[in-house]
Amino acid sequence: MKKWILPLCLALLVLPASLCAQDEENGGLDAAINSFFEPITAVWESIVFWGPKYPEKENIDVVVTVDTTKSAAALESYVVNSGARYLGRAPGSDEVSLLIRDRAQFAEIAERLEGISGVQSFEEQKATLPLVVILLILGAVFFTLYFGFVNIVKFPMSINVVRGKYDEIEKHETDRQAAVHMKASGDNPDTIRDESQDGEVSHFQALATAVSGTVGLGNIAGVAIAIAIGGPGATFWMIICGLLGMSTKFVECTLGVKYRDIGEDGTVYGGPMYYLKKGLAERGFGGLGKALAVIFAILCVGASFGGGNMVQSNQAVEQIANTFDLQGGSIGVVAGLILAVLVGVVIIGGIKRIASVTELVVPLMAAIYVIACLVVIFANISYVDDAFKMIFTQAFTPEAGLGGLFGVLILGFRRAVFSNEAGAGSAAIAHSAVKTKFPASEGLVALLEPFIDTVVICTMTALVIIFYNSGGLFEYGGDGQGSIFLAGETASVGGVELTSRAFASVIPWFPYVLTIAIALFAFSTMISWSYYGLQSWKFLFGKGKISDLVYKVLFLVFIVVGAASSMQAVFNFSDAMILALVFPNMIGLLFLFPVVRKELRKFLAAIKADKAS
Repeated sequence: MKKWILPLCLALLVLPASLCAQDEENGGLDAAINSFFEPITAVWESIVFWGPKYPEKENIDVVVTVDTTKSAAALESYVVNSGARYLGRAPGSDEVSLLIRDRAQFAEIAERLEGISGVQSFEEQKATLPLVVILLILGAVFFTLYFGFVNIVKFPMSINVVRGKYDEIEKHETDRQAAVHMKASGDNPDTIRDESQDGEVSHFQALATAVSGTVGLGNIAGVAIAIAIGGPGATFWMIICGLLGMSTKFVECTLGVKYRDIGEDGTVYGGPMYYLKKGLAERGFGGLGKALAVIFAILCVGASFGGGNMVQSNQAVEQIANTFDLQGGSIGVVAGLILAVLVGVVIIGGIKRIASVTELVVPLMAAIYVIACLVVIFANISYVDDAFKMIFTQAFTPEAGLGGLFGVLILGFRRAVFSNEAGAGSAAIAHSAVKTKFPASEGLVALLEPFIDTVVICTMTALVIIFYNSGGLFEYGGDGQGSIFLAGETASVGGVELTSRAFASVIPWFPYVLTIAIALFAFSTMISWSYYGLQSWKFLFGKGKISDLVYKVLFLVFIVVGAASSMQAVFNFSDAMILALVFPNMIGLLFLFPVVRKELRKFLAAIKADKAS
């Protein structure tokens, strides 16, 4: 370990004590960081989620501009008495957000607002149908149809590939047409060798690594947010997104192996950066390919800071604080600094033993989480049919939340993509390291990932929360921002805390286990995403120690920012960063899908020939 690592870690551990002694009159460091970060999030979210506006069917979001704190207090008093939901005012802002249930109430409140002193204006906020979601849906549907429902038809074959049924094919003499790139300059046709010996992991290891990296807070906190805002119907669209995402994942991971680079030392470099650059160059769009590769790499670095980092620290700190009743205006900063030290010891200090232990423990925690879900499901087995009925019917006629078909569909897709990353291309970075000479074989393995992550595990979490609310403990829709109000409680509950309470209703002691699981999920996901981000950083700035260190320090800084910021701001920023990857990645996939078809035919032909021999 570097000599300076230990003093740095000790300094960061001592720093929280001094921070706790600060003047918290204005809310502490957490509030200060959050007030700085939220406007940035709002701007970036408005860019990525740009699209046509449409009026919502049921809920109406209203923004009211007031001139004084006194006016805001008067407005709050009236709104609460009227039965609408007062969502509050952001620090330093003169805008107050309201959630109104129907048009009649909107007309009544609009008339009364004019009589409140200090109210300057008010307007209805229409919902947006983001172009990125349209691109994601249309692309996934196209790939599903073009490849003949590969997500369903080839599902059994995918399982057989993971089981190793076709491993013998990989040991056959090299088929020149099945080769993958060995160097950045491309293959020399006269020097192609058995590339199945290159790569770092088997098909099963690649799938296990990818699943353990995606099964985590997206399944725990993300699903809770989807249900809280969109009701049970959001689950239906998450499932649809997961099924369609299987086809997209097949395409991008096949290309990831096809166009990967393998250095002379055996190190694998793969992902959308490489198939965008090299694949589009092969088709005569070299300039476009380079531009898309650079854009993807930049956005992937941002996504590593957001979804791969800030969400993890935010929800891990929230669960720890709730479980052990930690309070204070700087608890997020303090916990974030401690978490940053632990992550920094691994990604900067290079202590591989911690990472190797985590790789063993996280799958175990994922298994424990799934078992806990099954316990809750079997405890409510008589209610399962009613729960699935709610999931289906409310997907088209949601009771609350964003309101309308588009609203709940968009929400379901946003949460599903955040969970399984299908269409974002990030998983192709990990799958590129597989040992194979048939790229399509790994594409088939990869399509299992959205099924396991979203269709199975996310649905389990959704059922746990729906069961929890079977007695009407809270109203779906909540504050419209991801939190709900439990009966008899004044404080809102959202994200990981809602999931934790749902488990506690059946397994009282499970929140403590869940706290450990969440900490490990967050830790392992941050380490995995630091690798994704670093690969993209290397693509942009080259492979150098100083360059790598700069990225790692920035990554650690964002752990603290995420821990101190609000759940809504962190998830909005992370959604925007991960979904922004869809733009360059999906454009590349729509150019390169014929290559995937050729690779699939080669793999199927090899299987057929092996059976005939």
